[in-house]
This record gives sequence, C-alpha cells and structure tokens, in this order.
Amino acid sequence: MRVISEGRLRAVLASLPGRPRVVAGGNFATPRRILAVLDDALPEYRLFMLNAQGDLPDRDGVDLETPFVGAGMRGRRNLRYFPSRLSLVPNLLKDPLPPDVVVVQTSLPEGGTVSLGIEVNILPAAIEAVRARGGLVIAQLNPRMPYTYGDAVLPIDEIDHAIESDEPLATPATRPPGETATRIGRRVADLVPEHATLQLGIGAVPDAVLASLLDRRGLGVWSEMFSDGVLALEKAGALDATTPVTASFAFGGRELYDWVDHNERVRMLRTEKTNDPSLIARRPRLISVNSALQVDLYAQANASRVRGVVYSGFGGQTDFVVGALHSPGGHAVIALPSWHPRADVSTVIPRLAGPVTSFQHSYIVSEQGTATIWGHDAASQAQQIVDQVAHPSARDDLREQGRRLGFPLD
Repeated sequence: MRVISEGRLRAVLASLPGRPRVVAGGNFATPRRILAVLDDALPEYRLFMLNAQGDLPDRDGVDLETPFVGAGMRGRRNLRYFPSRLSLVPNLLKDPLPPDVVVVQTSLPEGGTVSLGIEVNILPAAIEAVRARGGLVIAQLNPRMPYTYGDAVLPIDEIDHAIESDEPLATPATRPPGETATRIGRRVADLVPEHATLQLGIGAVPDAVLASLLDRRGLGVWSEMFSDGVLALEKAGALDATTPVTASFAFGGRELYDWVDHNERVRMLRTEKTNDPSLIARRPRLISVNSALQVDLYAQANASRVRGVVYSGFGGQTDFVVGALHSPGGHAVIALPSWHPRADVSTVIPRLAGPVTSFQHSYIVSEQGTATIWGHDAASQAQQIVDQVAHPSARDDLREQGRRLGFPLD
C-alpha cells in the first residue's frame, strides 16, 4: 500500500483506459474524497454501489449501477438496476459485471492490516474480483472508521494506493417511530421467543420491533445489517453475551460506531456468509422481520417497486425468508402499515401487478393485526389478510376483488 496525495491519485485514475467500472462502498461508509477525485479524473465511468446514500455524480458519462437502490440513486436518469438476491451479488462481480477499480473507506493500519469497519458487504468479493483481473484497490484511510473484526480485516498489501482523510462518518437521520410503527413493532415482538436469533431490515418498523424487545433475554443477531436498536438491546441486557452479533454492515449513529470499534463480540462477515440461506437456516429460532411496500391476497410481498418504478430491490429479504423458514423454530415475518399515508392507498391489494420480492411467509403483520400464513390453505390466508392486516376502509373492496380471483371470502 502506497499512501499518496490526491493529486497523484488523480493522475493514476486519469490513466485508466475506456469506461472503467468502479465498485465503491455504500451505505454510510462511502469514500467520498476518492469519488470526488475520480469524478474529476475520468470523463466516463460506471459506478457500482449498494444502497448508496447522499449526493452522487449526476452528469453525462457516468452510469450508476446497483442491485439495491438507495436514496442516492433513486429516481436517477442514469441508473442501471440489476435485479439480484443480495447473496448472489458477489457472483455478479465475478463475471457479468467485473470491476476495474474498487474504492473503500477503512480504518487506520494496525499490525499490517486495516478494517473495512461498518461496511463489509460485497467489498471482499469485489476486491478479489478486481485482483483477478489486475485492477486497482484504493483506500481512504480514516481514523474515525471503527476497527471491526471478521471479514472486515484486510491486509494492507491488498491495497494499491491510499489517501488520508480525517472526516466524521455519515449517519442516518434519526426518526422516532410513529404510532403506527410502534403498534406494528409490538405485534411483531409477540412473535419473538426468548433466545431467538434476529434479522431485521432498515426502517421505522424494524426499529420499532427492536424497541419492543428490551425485556427479552438471550437474543442473538444474525443479519445482513444492524442498527442503533441492537445497541439498545445490549444496554438492556437482552442480548446473549456469549453469542457474537453477526452482520455485514452497520447502519446507525456515532454511539453505535464507537461500540463496534475493537469489539470482539461484533463479527462482520461478507455477504456470501451472512445471506447464505443454508447458514441462516442453521441458526435456531431465526426470526426474520422485513418490510414491504405492498402485500396481496396470495401472501406475496412487493418490497422493490412503486408504480412500476424500482424503489429499492430484492436486497436480503429473499435470502432471509428462505433461511428463516428452514430454521428450527424460525419464522419469516413481513411487517407493514395497512395504509400508505402519502399515497393515500391501501398497502394490501388483491394481486401484485409487478415483480414479487418474496412469498410464503410465516406471518404478515400490520397495525391492524396478524395473519398466520404458514400452515393455512390459500383461502384461509386470503381471509386473514383481509380481516387482520388490511385497513378497515379497504376490506369491502378486497373481499369483492378477492372473490373475482376465486377466493371464497366472507
């Protein structure tokens, strides 16, 4: 690893031929100083990121690529969306979408290594793929980046060039769960036994679920990500002290980042491990809790598109639904509000019109109630979704539309 100036880095990047594909760390670990230099040095390139946050280049010559759309890419005219389960994204980088450059933000070196900190995810696979084709690995060394263990640890000889940057890590805006999310969180918490292993996604509903579990004991975490709510569980004594918190990235505030720094109880693994359904299934009582934009009377969930336009993507939902269903004592839960306040429409519809993100869940939960899906015939599933999950103002129409679809709804 050679530590160089930003001017020297610009010269290195400017010498790249063609339209290189650049894989960058996403979420809240994006190496923005490197990306600024890169955007100045290259007239044309492809930028591949997962759940990108904040401002990204928006000009001719730059294509944004992702299998999971974050706020930084959502609605962009230069977006190319590649549908993929999160567990399979590393395979995209091996063959169909090989990188020419990988840029990461890391901790400072320790003992000949650096740490990817709060964002492991697909980055180890990207580094292996770019090494296999003789490309570049560039690091932004930041003393604010926590040093985490597991697959986050990277030998410095895997890095070609590095620049130094002492900048605070970005954090998500804090939004206390509203009344609807809180009610959903309590209903989901009723489905979580003692000594369960948790997987929760991003958003108000998963946060509300965690806030409703503070009185549990012996909980574990095996998830693609974890947030501030997991730290709250730790403070409340709800986590099993003998079981490491296992995830692929952290999505939270500075207190969470301080907690994971040099914390042996936190193990950050690459996506191929955290999201492998066979490894998920080995965790007893794995309770997977994910949100959706819509569900239908067939108990299918749409978590990726709004009015036909991609909003996010499959993410890890499909991986964890399958893994949880195979876990001894495990359950796959879809949790969502029954009504979308801004669009002023029901989130429960007769039949999804677009792609299905996941299906065959254990439970579907809204603030209205809980539908038990697994073990019930299709007619009973549809009846429960109407009676227990849908908003009261949508139920009559759902019954009528459901009958037209062949469901004998009361």
